[in-house]
Amino acid sequence: MAIGTKIRTYYQGAWHDEDVAIMRAADHGSWVGSTVFDGARFFDGRAPDLEAHCARVNRSAEALMLTPTITSGEIVDAVREGLKAYDASEAVYIRPMYWGLDGDASGIVPEADTTGFAVCLEAVPMADQNASTTLGRTQFRRPVLEDNVVNAKAGCLYPNNARMLAEVRRNGFGNALVADAMGNVAESATANVFMVKDGEVFTPIPNGTFLAGITRARHISNMKADGIKVHETVLTFGDFADADEVFLSGNMMKVTPVTGFEDKSYQIGPITRRAREMYWDWAASGA
Repeated sequence: MAIGTKIRTYYQGAWHDEDVAIMRAADHGSWVGSTVFDGARFFDGRAPDLEAHCARVNRSAEALMLTPTITSGEIVDAVREGLKAYDASEAVYIRPMYWGLDGDASGIVPEADTTGFAVCLEAVPMADQNASTTLGRTQFRRPVLEDNVVNAKAGCLYPNNARMLAEVRRNGFGNALVADAMGNVAESATANVFMVKDGEVFTPIPNGTFLAGITRARHISNMKADGIKVHETVLTFGDFADADEVFLSGNMMKVTPVTGFEDKSYQIGPITRRAREMYWDWAASGA
């Protein structure tokens, strides 16, 4: 499924200027769902945290019992080569991915040493700086490691996220604020979440039910360096209803201000704006 334009595909060691067909009907990833991916961004001529995203896709593959076929450094090199076809003014979504090719006799367990690999590049604009969203509650929750591969960025997790989004959108909200198995806030349906209360920042503590994102970590580091107190802790829906500001953190759009949660309204406040400003300053610095 294309989400952008000007698609390029790295497959079997070469770049192709098209959306190449890379998966066969009988591939393990096609019918049993052994697929993982990661997402990085290229904008303003830079690809911040590219190395971290390429390393994580290899860890995700291992979590699904797949053997990575290319080192993270080699993925970085391939991506940088592929990005030469884009102008520095273009924003590009960078998506390396693995999938299982063969299975064992049962067809369920992937053969670790037969793994497909590709990278997809798509021109996808960055978010409008004035864009925001609203959050609603959903009946669907984040899984735990005992019943799903929450330690990977795995394709098989996303149907649950889709259910969350479809439900809250029917109720007029833009995204879902999602609970973990204990009923505490984990993240949104598409990104990590932060809230602000009395000038301090709070975010759900990683508890094995959601990926603590690379961009999330970057925001935490930037805010702490700026003297903002950041707490990783257990948060309830009541905490978010009582918050002064809320924003989402994800690779695709970096910072998305939240202007409402159910019947609670928020202003796009100074810390949300500062988090966005610091991220762009950090990215521009080439640090």
